Amino acid sequence: MKAIHYTRFGPAADVLTLAEMPTPDPAPGEVLVELTFSGVNPSDVKARSGTRPGVTKPPFDQIIPHSDGAGRIVAVGDDVPETRIGQRVWIWNGQWQRPFGTAATHICLPADQAVQLPDPITMDTGAVLGIPGLTAAHAVFGGGAVAGQTLLIQGGAGTVGLLAVQLAKWGGAKVIATARGDGLTSAEDAGADVVLNYSDPDLAQHILAANDGAPISRIIEVEFGRNVGTDAEVIAPNGTIAAYGSAQDMAPTLPFGPLLFKAATIDILLIYLLPPD
Repeated sequence: MKAIHYTRFGPAADVLTLAEMPTPDPAPGEVLVELTFSGVNPSDVKARSGTRPGVTKPPFDQIIPHSDGAGRIVAVGDDVPETRIGQRVWIWNGQWQRPFGTAATHICLPADQAVQLPDPITMDTGAVLGIPGLTAAHAVFGGGAVAGQTLLIQGGAGTVGLLAVQLAKWGGAKVIATARGDGLTSAEDAGADVVLNYSDPDLAQHILAANDGAPISRIIEVEFGRNVGTDAEVIAPNGTIAAYGSAQDMAPTLPFGPLLFKAATIDILLIYLLPPD
């Protein structure tokens, strides 16, 4: 098989190399997927560049990056039905705690990490259903059904945010999204009921006004450190802030008083560690 791999940290142009490698055979419980697309996530970029705190060298001697992708099953190991051969699938956690991910023509991985992709769904869409799709699904539905609720989706035009908008609307929620520039139109086109500019200095007041003055029961948060002040202002008593990112401020100062007197829950999401159920 062909694969892109690296053996040391650094910029992509310096450390990524194309190589021919043996095509693996699926072990018991595994499938071999011939990949059409490989999905690249911020976590893949950070892992390859060596910018994760406290990590000084790659965890394996040779790494094929990327956890997401889409393709077809071409072989199965023992204990996997042969009827799965030929099935279109999307991949999740392909390179989590494993050396070889989806930046290759083939990958072997546990059968339940290759999920059937319905025929109407394109392979390139399938390649973003792993980390972004699962993160969006858990951020929206991790506290249960959302029908009849109002959800605030901060960053509603990013990959996770855009999927979260669609899932929340599918689940029966009213959606207030924040974005900027062309993202305002993208979030609106995805189904958001109200889209606000996240750089507005009066954002909290506009969020509450968009919900007829009522606070928000669940907030999907892409930039926790930057937005926690606004979130604390608009969150409902016993509400939840489901945070999956804080790239601009990884060591935020929390407004504990406002959060305390809302009895707010901060639910920090890392999809790699999501329990199977």
